[in-house]
Amino acid sequence: MPLKIPKPLTPGQRGSALPSFEEITRRSPEKSLLRPLKNNAGRNSRGKITVRHRGGGSKRMYRIIDFKRTKVGIPGKVISIEYDPIRSARIALINYPDGDKRYILAPLGLNPGDRLETGPDAEIKPGNTLPLRLIPSGTLIHNLEMTPGRGGQLVRSAGTAAQVLSRDDRHIQVRLPSGEIRKVLQQCNATIGQIGNIEHKNVKLGKAGKIRHQGRRPQVRGSVMSPRDHPHGGGEGRSGIGMPGPKTPWGKPALGYKTRRKKKNNVLIVRGRRR
Repeated sequence: MPLKIPKPLTPGQRGSALPSFEEITRRSPEKSLLRPLKNNAGRNSRGKITVRHRGGGSKRMYRIIDFKRTKVGIPGKVISIEYDPIRSARIALINYPDGDKRYILAPLGLNPGDRLETGPDAEIKPGNTLPLRLIPSGTLIHNLEMTPGRGGQLVRSAGTAAQVLSRDDRHIQVRLPSGEIRKVLQQCNATIGQIGNIEHKNVKLGKAGKIRHQGRRPQVRGSVMSPRDHPHGGGEGRSGIGMPGPKTPWGKPALGYKTRRKKKNNVLIVRGRRR
């Protein structure tokens, strides 16, 4: 997907690089696969803000995505490539012979009219879903399961892909986009190919208003706050933060402080993403 560089007629257009949407073949989504999406503005069920700097934004509808790909052995035809406001990747609408329609993540090179299939007998081509044990080493994959039958949980954003490395009696080693090498059960499913919209990382919105349309509110530096609002606040002028290292608004160390809790599946990590 190439980017569209507008002429710098306004300050908002100067330096911006926007998606061209050339791959989109249908503007209106499939109504049977839409659900309302409520905007909670970063608040939990008690009304407490648990994610800061969220609120407002354009109204959106949720598209139901088939991450499990349960239509085993039934070939489906790609009807259209569509835009999804919830995620960075494009989505493809699949029509099956029994009349069922489903959305999937659109891999790179998928076009309307292509045939896709799920199951052990599927061909190794972009968009088909197979068990990991049947995918050759070196193949690029996405929509990777962590638990058999649960549906794809890894490698779902635009332009990402994992790579199948080696295998043993029970596990397959997969290199994730972060560089982490992880063991995954052979029974887990994965979809062949790299996710499309690979230029998404180069998009420059150009103005603050487009950030607000996404539901993201302004962020204020802690050093310009008062001491009661942030540990970095206070002082005359630009006096620094007054402490050896930066802290969060709640007084926790912001750098060099491990926040990932210990998980049982950490033993499946062969090489971490920071090593």
